[in-house]
Amino acid sequence: MKSSFLRYAIILGLLSAIGPFAIDMYLPALPFIGADLAAGENAVQMSLLAFFLSFALFQIVYGPLSDMWGRKLPLYLGIGLFTVASIGCAVATNVETLIAFRFLQGIGGAAGMVIPRAVVRDMHTGVQAARLMSLLMLVFSISPILAPLTGSAVIHFFGWRGVFWAVMIAALIGLVLLSTQLEETRPKEARAESGLRSALKAYGTLLRDRNFLTLTFIGGFGLASFLVYLANSPFVLIDHYGLTPTQYSIAFSINAVSFFTVSQLTGWLGSRFGLLHVMRMAVTGFGLSLAAMVVLMSAGFDQFPVLAVFLFIGYGFLGLVLPTTGVLALEEHGEIAGSASALMGTLQFVISIIAMGLASLFFTGGPVPMAAGIGACAVVALAITHLTIGRRRPVEVGAAAE
Repeated sequence: MKSSFLRYAIILGLLSAIGPFAIDMYLPALPFIGADLAAGENAVQMSLLAFFLSFALFQIVYGPLSDMWGRKLPLYLGIGLFTVASIGCAVATNVETLIAFRFLQGIGGAAGMVIPRAVVRDMHTGVQAARLMSLLMLVFSISPILAPLTGSAVIHFFGWRGVFWAVMIAALIGLVLLSTQLEETRPKEARAESGLRSALKAYGTLLRDRNFLTLTFIGGFGLASFLVYLANSPFVLIDHYGLTPTQYSIAFSINAVSFFTVSQLTGWLGSRFGLLHVMRMAVTGFGLSLAAMVVLMSAGFDQFPVLAVFLFIGYGFLGLVLPTTGVLALEEHGEIAGSASALMGTLQFVISIIAMGLASLFFTGGPVPMAAGIGACAVVALAITHLTIGRRRPVEVGAAAE
């Protein structure tokens, strides 16, 4: 049982990491792409935004498809498209072509973000689901640790195009694992009741479910804080603080170590205190630590060690926030887990895109505006929690059932 549990965690984690790997590994390449394709900074960043847009919006498509067709077929389609689009990115001769293929790459990568969460819900609920979700995130978190370092090494030896050949190989490995190691978890009799009408009905039900939306938004603002950091950190850490690309990759990875290390406590803490209590505690630590970071840096303590320490602490708490909100949001929606996972993912990435856009309006290249964007997202998550779920009894949010 334990070996099967770990096997699913590794496979689902790797499938989930394919899309983010194409983001994290891509970051060190941005200056090189602009120089090679004679494109301005805004045009190169548009290639990142194009990926985020399709990655966010098309999650809502894969959820119903996975409820109607089973979990594996949409994964084949998505990862197959990601593979082809990666080749297109690798051979692009101008930034417009690169942006177009990055958009297609995001469409494909969205499948790996949505469907593994639905598979977790197919297999388990409550604390068991939290344990599997935290193990999945352990594998998933390898991406922000290894991807920037791997990206820097690949760029050094093969240029920026090598990044896309590398993610293509990762996608092919994902297809092999999907074909040989992952069983279908959505039975045919369950699929018979799924269709376009039932998908629209499911989304209507979810959009009226205050508990689902609250948990989704809490996780969404948590994710947004990290993506604001992701979008702005290369300019702050490299240009402002003077880190080399390798040093930047290491600094970026340290936060991921904090995230996934703490996330492994989710199952143990959930069984001991209840998932809802753990989530509330984690959001409180997340919000307060990053708010303190903003206050100190705004007061003139804008040194790199201050930023690094508070991000390490804040993203450690985030390692508890994301798995607990994800499990609790899906807890009561097993029959439409694919649609619920899709809507949750789409809403969370839309929140993140809006937050990134707003943060960019105030970004000056210095650390304080970036820190303010990160902290604002964390404080909003904290406010939502204490104004809504913070007032509820744990039994009302399906805390720790097996």
